[in-house]
Amino acid sequence: MNKLRAAITGVGGYVPDYILTNKELETMVDTNDEWITSRTGIKERRILKGENQGVSVMGIAAVKEMLAKTKTDPKEIDLIIFATVTPDMTFPATANIVATTIGATNAFSFDMGAACSGFIYALATGASYIQAGIYKKVIVIGGDKMSSIIDYTDRTTCIIFGDGAGCVLLEPTTEEVGVIDWLLRSDGSGESYLHMKAGGSRMPATRETVDNRQHFVYQEGSAVFKFAVTNMADISAQVAERNHLTADTIQWLVPHQANKRIIDATANRVGISEDKVMMNIERYGNTTAGTIPLLLWDYEKQLKKGDNLLLAAFGGGFTWGAVYVKWAYNS
Repeated sequence: MNKLRAAITGVGGYVPDYILTNKELETMVDTNDEWITSRTGIKERRILKGENQGVSVMGIAAVKEMLAKTKTDPKEIDLIIFATVTPDMTFPATANIVATTIGATNAFSFDMGAACSGFIYALATGASYIQAGIYKKVIVIGGDKMSSIIDYTDRTTCIIFGDGAGCVLLEPTTEEVGVIDWLLRSDGSGESYLHMKAGGSRMPATRETVDNRQHFVYQEGSAVFKFAVTNMADISAQVAERNHLTADTIQWLVPHQANKRIIDATANRVGISEDKVMMNIERYGNTTAGTIPLLLWDYEKQLKKGDNLLLAAFGGGFTWGAVYVKWAYNS
């Protein structure tokens, strides 16, 4: 009997209409288009505007598109995992809000927080439920409303992040496709380099924490860059090597969209040419848990059944990992 695997059988995505360009950022902080583009590769990012517009809005839109494309009845969904660090509220889980809104009345759901690595963590978790024979239809969402925790007077962070969400549907298969392998890692010593100081149980919100602007992303860019370049590249190479993948047999590298230099370093480590690297950072910036599913959404029509994809991410925490996926369908 062939091994049971979790195949990605559909993708969906959503980005807000509002485009925050580098030119507009020049009017907000001391920066310029050339500086941003040369260091990050970002030209613009999407921002979710309006009252009572949480990350659930984007997740719901992405899932609804995917359900329509795959002609899936939401009542057939067994599990929804939402990877995000910007939930609508501390509780209930944003995944619960998505499940109820789309009519997934038979699903249980939960959120997963692993920063920029959140989607690949959630993908491996969802795949495990499928491989164990527990569930048959699992939705994995990755998305963040980073504009809600970004200080637009801090030029080191406000140029990087944007808003967006994407999702995949996982279903069981005995074919030689699907989520094949993964390696996931974390290192809590990275806390000091990339975090949000206030808003958790250690430092609950007070007038002082708000006045001190402690509810925004804090990042020491150079330290994070060094860790990301090394770890994201190394773990990608490890997954490739243990699955006997080479630059010739990998059709696509699907890297977290944090910084073009990090993406280039990962591609070079695995020996993959630029034409086989998925990239949309110039249009969306870093949407944290949303970057990898949004890449799959953007590139879906170029993917063919049997294509070897190497997904890789690095995020605050620190968290990082890589997932080997063999694509399961032709668009």
